[in-house]
Amino acid sequence: MSNNKDYAADHLVDLKDKIKSDQKTPLTHLEGCPIQDKTNSVTVGARGPLLVQDVTFIEEMAHFDRERIPERVVHAKGGGAFGYFEVTKPDIQKYCKAAIFNKVGKRTPMVARFSTVGGESGSADTVRDPRGFALKFYTEEGNWDLVGNNTPIFFLRDPVLFPSFIHTQKRNPQTHLKDANMFWDFITLREETTHQVCFLFSDRGIPDGFRHMNGYGSHTFKLVNDKGEAVYCKFHLKTDEGIKNLPTDLAEKLSASDPDYSLRDLYNAIAAGKNPSWTMYIQVMTYDQAKKWHLNPFDLTKVWPHGEFPLIEVGKMVLNQNPDNYFAQIEQLSFAPSNFVPGIEASPDKMLQGRLFAYQDTARHRLGANFHAIPVNKPRCPVMHPTMRDGPNTYDDNHKGLPNYWPNSFHNLEDKCPRMTTKIDNVTGDVHRHDSAGEDNYSQVTTFWQKVLSEEEKQKLVDNIAGHLKNAASFLQERAIGNFSKVHSDFGTRLRAALKRLDQHGSRI
Repeated sequence: MSNNKDYAADHLVDLKDKIKSDQKTPLTHLEGCPIQDKTNSVTVGARGPLLVQDVTFIEEMAHFDRERIPERVVHAKGGGAFGYFEVTKPDIQKYCKAAIFNKVGKRTPMVARFSTVGGESGSADTVRDPRGFALKFYTEEGNWDLVGNNTPIFFLRDPVLFPSFIHTQKRNPQTHLKDANMFWDFITLREETTHQVCFLFSDRGIPDGFRHMNGYGSHTFKLVNDKGEAVYCKFHLKTDEGIKNLPTDLAEKLSASDPDYSLRDLYNAIAAGKNPSWTMYIQVMTYDQAKKWHLNPFDLTKVWPHGEFPLIEVGKMVLNQNPDNYFAQIEQLSFAPSNFVPGIEASPDKMLQGRLFAYQDTARHRLGANFHAIPVNKPRCPVMHPTMRDGPNTYDDNHKGLPNYWPNSFHNLEDKCPRMTTKIDNVTGDVHRHDSAGEDNYSQVTTFWQKVLSEEEKQKLVDNIAGHLKNAASFLQERAIGNFSKVHSDFGTRLRAALKRLDQHGSRI
């Protein structure tokens, strides 16, 4: 068997080899009764009209009319796989009491979904866009979801701006086309986007498939140990396959020739037994450090420097099983940053706070009130919430005859769990719409420009930005040049020169 076998393309051929049976199974209706004829409708004569009594046709068409569910508002295009997380180091146990981390060598089943952010379900995998990196761990204490991206930062620090930002990634409401003016208008009006924009237009803006990119929880979380002591934390997952990115010209060619490039690559790697893996690390910041740090530790547009807050190894994530059915196990897969387990809690991170509501609300809209009972979303530990029941698509026993109110005197349930008690935090301040637009938006981007990027990488970043910005109005180009000049004067000078060259030649660099 060739090492270059395309397992995804040969799936049906392989399936035929597996299903070797001389005995044919009758095709049935959904209720199980055999179908008389699946290929011919009931009509009045050979050329006559159809009859309503053709229940085979009615069932087929009625289900077909309803077989799609709303696609995700963001992260619509994606792929995923199942695997496990294994603890490799004991260090996290002194910070976090979560059962998933309680023993070196412990394995917890999990599922991962990777995605682009702005495109529709049928869009290409190789566009310049952040990549979603969403993980669900089926722990004995409930599902823990770590829902992040392939970048440690994001465009915004206040969630009220998130819908508007996503609208700029979608289509113009009149032309129904992607619109560079929409994108650059918003970006240049919100200077806190500069850090993430520089990541987006660097080489890492187009990863070479899902296996060759890192993942980040991105937000600041809170960890609590079994003594009730708390620290702040960031989660990192570093690819063991190594970082690889696609050159812009190759990515554009793949968008036309193989728009499902990343999905195919992930499926084939796992099918071939080349199971991708990532090593999980955490960064830790004490409460005292958070109070004294010169930046806001809960600002999603900032990183925690590794020199100040070093990476601590935790374990390894391995994906070793492709889904049996994409729709059932990946399309219906639901994530929510609010899915915490004892020992992992939310921090004051505004963007995280906004997502705690948004994700489960989206799942209820997309999948229905009982989305949690869909097998891929269902916890693998006992679930008891008899006051929440009924609704469309009730998949389980609906708690049978248990009372659907609380408190009650008729079954023995405990409504308090000391292990789940959250760390008490003291918060004071004026209730107000605090404007964060004028906070430090450039210092870390300047460090990125001066100390992280090589000379070649600087020029590629400038050229990539110019290749997109050239499609925006001239006043937006000027505003962008002004913003990038605040990162470094050389950045703005190079960008102006690149735009001028593009204007003279009328083509991309």
